[in-house]
Amino acid sequence: MNAMTRRIAVGTVAVSIALTMAACGKAGDKKDSSSSGGDSKNKSIGLLLPENATTRYEKFDKPLIEAKIKELCSDCTVSYDNAGADPAKQAQQVNTMITKGVKVLILDAQDSVGIQSSVEAAVAKGIKVVAYDRLAQGPISAYVSYDNEKIGELQGQSLLDAMGADAKPTSKIVMIDGDPADPNAAMFKAGAHKVLDGKVDIAYEQTGLWKDTVANQKVTAAITQLGKANIKGVYSANDGMAGGIATALKGAGMHVPLTGQDAELAGIQRILTDQQAATIYKAYKPEADATAEIAVDLLEGKDFKSIADTTVKSGSGQTVPAHLIPATPVTKANIKDTVIKDKLYTVAQICTAEFQAACKAAGIQ
Repeated sequence: MNAMTRRIAVGTVAVSIALTMAACGKAGDKKDSSSSGGDSKNKSIGLLLPENATTRYEKFDKPLIEAKIKELCSDCTVSYDNAGADPAKQAQQVNTMITKGVKVLILDAQDSVGIQSSVEAAVAKGIKVVAYDRLAQGPISAYVSYDNEKIGELQGQSLLDAMGADAKPTSKIVMIDGDPADPNAAMFKAGAHKVLDGKVDIAYEQTGLWKDTVANQKVTAAITQLGKANIKGVYSANDGMAGGIATALKGAGMHVPLTGQDAELAGIQRILTDQQAATIYKAYKPEADATAEIAVDLLEGKDFKSIADTTVKSGSGQTVPAHLIPATPVTKANIKDTVIKDKLYTVAQICTAEFQAACKAAGIQ
């Protein structure tokens, strides 16, 4: 090989090595992006909600969170999915978000305990996880929800108020709690017991799994077991289940106080027609806005502690910065001053043809 040939060969090898190193560098860059760390141009946020049987998630939480993120960060993108009440599906959705390379994940856990390994996997890839509405276990960066034990207390007190003279230690009531996989359900239950224990006789208590059909079945069983004349009130942990319970009570020819939660449109309409005594209004916009602000701050590496103004301890032992929002009981007397005033629903949405007479009687026109 002459000198000229050797120079060409060496040059060719050098170019080949340089191209290989450049290709490796790009592959490494792609890996960093997918692991959600170090890519300043990546402004992707994941949003995972737990189920769609409760109307709030698709109708309020999702659009409110997305709108606030877009307001705060015009070039941010939001990837969304709903678990449809399936914990295994939500775990797979977390994996998909990891693969997509989101930098922040807003997670409303369907199963707060079972999702821990998925949270750990996301955090291991550099993703910041914000627990929304329900406190997932694992290394969570922040948590936004309501004072859920206080909500249980409000529910319990609303039931006692509606029972009036029947609120006495010998009066039997039925309690239909939420899904045990949801940590909020345990807090609602604890708060309700704090108020109800000793004031009434909780003669039958079961979980309704946040499903109207299950709640209907459980209350039907309670009526059979206790006798319809002996039941003086029913605690339902949310409005979705209260719908199934109201159907069971009506089928048995019963009219007793029934509570709920979430201020669902159907729940408000049941209150107007005296099929439900009260619900709990949790303003969704403050919760959604605070969550979006924290998510964008985490994305941009900013301090979010002015929003997360307290801390909570998760079931896995982590102390998590938190923001907790107060809630308000709603009865027929204050529908105008709560859900209508805050524009959760319009009068037209509430007072359809079927409910016009009830609205007029309540002064809602």
